[in-house]
Amino acid sequence: MQNSKIKIAPSILSADFSRLADEIEKVESAGADMLHIDVMDGHFVPNITIGPVVVKYIRKVTKLPLEAHLMIEKPEKFIDDFVAAGSDMITVHIETVSIPKLRLQRARLRRRGIKIGISLNPPTPLARIKDTLELVDFVLVMSVNPGFGGQAFIPETLSKIRALGSIYKGDIAVDGGVNDRNAKRIIESGANILIAGSYIFGSKDIKRAIERIRNARQ
Repeated sequence: MQNSKIKIAPSILSADFSRLADEIEKVESAGADMLHIDVMDGHFVPNITIGPVVVKYIRKVTKLPLEAHLMIEKPEKFIDDFVAAGSDMITVHIETVSIPKLRLQRARLRRRGIKIGISLNPPTPLARIKDTLELVDFVLVMSVNPGFGGQAFIPETLSKIRALGSIYKGDIAVDGGVNDRNAKRIIESGANILIAGSYIFGSKDIKRAIERIRNARQ
């Protein structure tokens, strides 16, 4: 693994949006490394969440890197909007983008200092992203079927993470059902970016929740 430091990315999908700035301040002061922003369009996944306008205001209240996870059809139509709003990292799904389009976006984003990642859903075989690995800055492995927060981690994801680690030495993120009970296995399988929503924002002690995930392998 290229980056052995364990990074924690709270998913704001599980935050209290009536006081979003306070929620973000809590996780930032508690030691979060970045913020994960789930963008859903009601087509690629059966839910609708937020757009660039919300990202624009999130950018105003935090210095943390923002990762926009575009779970949307035709992401190329919206990437520029999310970058303009303040995203530092853009994640697209292999199920929604072709290799030529990914190569084009990679070139455009890197000129602007923006990182690009590829994600794949639980049913999607690892072979689907093999030709993208030289193009991306990180890979995001979905460990639940995307669409809603609070789902249980799919254990079969661990073998996919291990297989990915054998062919890819960049950052590997895991998204879905991450908590203190499975974090150790996730890290040992090769992931170094753990995305957690309900476990962190639902905790009475957010700092301790983040530390328990980060230090799970110790």
